[in-house]
Amino acid sequence: MRSLLLSLLILILLGCSSTNQSNLSEGRSDEMLHEKAEKLAHDLIISDGHVDLPYRLKVSNFKLEKEYLGIPIETENGDFDYVRAKKGGLDAPFMSIYLPSGFQKEKGASKKLADSLITMVEGIALAHPDKFAVAKTAEDCELQFAKGLISLPMGMENGSGIEDDLSNIKYFNDRGISYITLTHSKDNLICDSSYDTTRTWNGLSPFGEKVVVEMNRVGIMVDISHVSDQSFYDVMDLTKVPVIASHSSCRRFTPGFERNMSDTMIKRLGENGGVIQINFGSSFLDKKVADEINASRKKLRVIMQEKGLEFGDEGSMKVIEQFQKENPVLLSDVEMVANHIDNVVKVAGINHVGIGSDFDGVGDTLPTGLKDVSQYPNLIYVLLKRGYSDEDIAKICYKNVFRVWRAVDNFAASH
Repeated sequence: MRSLLLSLLILILLGCSSTNQSNLSEGRSDEMLHEKAEKLAHDLIISDGHVDLPYRLKVSNFKLEKEYLGIPIETENGDFDYVRAKKGGLDAPFMSIYLPSGFQKEKGASKKLADSLITMVEGIALAHPDKFAVAKTAEDCELQFAKGLISLPMGMENGSGIEDDLSNIKYFNDRGISYITLTHSKDNLICDSSYDTTRTWNGLSPFGEKVVVEMNRVGIMVDISHVSDQSFYDVMDLTKVPVIASHSSCRRFTPGFERNMSDTMIKRLGENGGVIQINFGSSFLDKKVADEINASRKKLRVIMQEKGLEFGDEGSMKVIEQFQKENPVLLSDVEMVANHIDNVVKVAGINHVGIGSDFDGVGDTLPTGLKDVSQYPNLIYVLLKRGYSDEDIAKICYKNVFRVWRAVDNFAASH
């Protein structure tokens, strides 16, 4: 009888250890969770879908005669540098090759800018081979992580760099571009933008349909951040492989903000096998914050117009930075980022969410607890506190987006 009771006790204890997600954090102090978060941040690969470092460096060095090929190893400027990235456990930040919509006005200008920013990223890796390496595949990132290097994969933000020539898709793939965001703040030759009410194409253009097919064929991930809702659904109807939203969040928390994704869209993205990578910008996270930021942006837009400037123009950054200093806004926090992750998991499942901070791209609107690339452990801590398992966090940090990346590469290799 005694041995039977002992056996039953062991079974009960084993049953308790196979707990569900909601109580994984029970019995662990805050200190233990913080320690575990730090450990996971450095044991796992952290891949961030969108970091706007290249264009920040470009804008900061407009007046130099030649491109800025280095990177501050340690600086108080911006959201990214080597020391902070290492502290936060960041291993594979997708460098955004950002092409402002204003460059669409002059034929060849977007492609020229894209080439210069790609060359800049290559230059960073060449200048610091003991710290950085360009990555063209998920395997590159894994091998370079094992060597202690920070990988620099690249995504082109705005398909305007393709111009009107499909052969440029293969060209940019050869140059190391792993995803292309189909448009940015204005409709382009490919599709309509969520920020533009013109609705030039009512979704994808005929050329845009060819672009999606060619991206599938060549092996570049289709990024549906920034596109209009109809453009998204057109892509979903056409693509043969999973797609990503490299830096978007959930519209559930920001009603009326088309730049974010509705639950219906997130569900469709998940059914496609895709991944939404959560944007950290406070206006992407909370409607109350977004309303205040939008009011502030209207004031900024008037000032820019009075000075004859557009966003992305030479000299615009100084005006923006001064305005932000004089007009501080309400901020969201790391808990709200976790709320967005929770929502995606509820709607589409744990396999369809990732990180797409938009560091160096959302200015001073970053949430409390996620101010720069040193603070990813804060998000991991919150996820642990909410009961996410180590494997769940690994999926969020890199496994989900690497799965899509591999699926796209494998499709291209077989076609």
